[in-house]
Amino acid sequence: ITGLEKTLEEELRGQPGWRSVEVDSMGREQKVAEQQMAVDGHTIQLTIDGELQDKIREAIEQKNKDGRGAVIMTDPNNGAILSMVSWPVYDHNILGQGISSDYYKDLLTDEDLPLFQRAIAGEYPSGSTVKIVVSAGALEDGDVTKDTTFLSTGGVFYDRWFFPDWKAGGHGVTNVLKAIAESVNTFYYNVALEEFNGHKGLGLNRMRFYFEQFGLGVRSGIDLPGERAGLVPSADWKRKLKNEPWYPGDTMHLAIGQGDLLVTPLQVANYTAVVANGGTLYKPYLVSKIIDVNGEVKKETTPSAIRDVSVSNDNLDIVRQGMRQAVTAGSARRLNALPVEVAGKTGTAQAGGNKPNHAWFTCFFPYDKPKVVLTVLIEHGGEGSSIAVPIAYDIIDWYAKNRLQSE
Repeated sequence: ITGLEKTLEEELRGQPGWRSVEVDSMGREQKVAEQQMAVDGHTIQLTIDGELQDKIREAIEQKNKDGRGAVIMTDPNNGAILSMVSWPVYDHNILGQGISSDYYKDLLTDEDLPLFQRAIAGEYPSGSTVKIVVSAGALEDGDVTKDTTFLSTGGVFYDRWFFPDWKAGGHGVTNVLKAIAESVNTFYYNVALEEFNGHKGLGLNRMRFYFEQFGLGVRSGIDLPGERAGLVPSADWKRKLKNEPWYPGDTMHLAIGQGDLLVTPLQVANYTAVVANGGTLYKPYLVSKIIDVNGEVKKETTPSAIRDVSVSNDNLDIVRQGMRQAVTAGSARRLNALPVEVAGKTGTAQAGGNKPNHAWFTCFFPYDKPKVVLTVLIEHGGEGSSIAVPIAYDIIDWYAKNRLQSE
C-alpha cells in the first residue's frame, strides 16, 4: 500500500461486518443472535484529470519511452494537482490482483526504478529553471532593474577561475528579460556575489532566503507519503559534510542551478506557480473531496497558502515577461506555434560524472491569465530545449484544444 491508498487507508477501507450465530451439534446455523452490517468505505474524489494523465503518459512514451522522468501539472491559483506522472510506470492493478514473487522482484531490481515516485521524491540539480527565483530576488533587493545590463562575452573570470556561458562567444548586452529568455549565465554570475566587478549582488545568504521563500529545501506537505525536501546548501552544511570552506565559486554555481542545490519536480512546479500567480506559495494537494456512502461530502479540501513570498508582483511581472520572451524569442521558441500563449524556462542540469545532463522545462499558460503550470523533467535527457520542450508542446497542445477551448 503506497500513495493515497496509504494516507487514506482508514477512509477507504470502511468497517467489516460481523454476526454472532447459534448452531446445533452438527454446526448448522439455527439463528442469528446478533449482527452488525458492514459499512462501506468513503469515496475519494481527486483533483487529477484522468484523461490528461493518460495523454501525458502517451506524450512521454512517444518521445522518451526508454527514459526516466516526471511530469506535473498544477493549478497555480490554488495548488491543485491536475496531473502527476512518474516514468516509467507499472501496472498497479497487478499488485491488487495478486503478484508473483518473480514479477515483484523484477520491479524491485529494475534499474529504471518504476516504483520510485520521481515527481515528489526525486532530487535533482535544478539547472537554469531556478534562475527565475534568482531573478526575482535580485530585482526585489534592487541589485538589478529591468534596464540593468551586463555584457556577455562567453563567461567571466573570478580571480583565476573561469565561469563560462553555455554559448561560445556569449550573448552580448543582456538585461534580465534576455537573461531569462536565453538563460545567460553571465547575468547570474554578476548578481550572485555580494560584490563582483564593482556591482552589488545577492550573496549566499540572500539567495538562500529567496530559495526558501519559494519553497526550496523543505517539504511542501502534499497529501502523499514519501515527499523529499531537496537541499539548499549553506556554508555550515558544506563545512560539516565535506570539511571544506564555502567559496565564491560555489555561490556563482548556485545562482545558475548547479553545485549542491537539489530540488524535486514538485518544488519546481511550485515556484513556477508563485511567479505565475503573483506571489503566493500554495500547499499542493490531490484530494478534492471525501464523500460518504450516502453521497454526502464529508470533507472538502480548502486551498491553503504556505506564504506570500517577499517579492512584489511588479518584480514577478518582470520575471513573467522574461519567461514569455523565452517562448517568443528564446530557448523555448518551439512553443510559439501553440494555440495558447505560454511563458516558460528551460533548464539543463549537470548530472555528475560522465552521465548525460538532466533536461528541464517549466512553464505556465495562458500568459495573460495563468490557469496551468506544467513542469517536465527528463533524467539524463540532455538539453531541456531538445527533449523536455517537445514533450511539453504535445501536452499543452492537447490541453489547449480539449480543456481551455471548452471553457
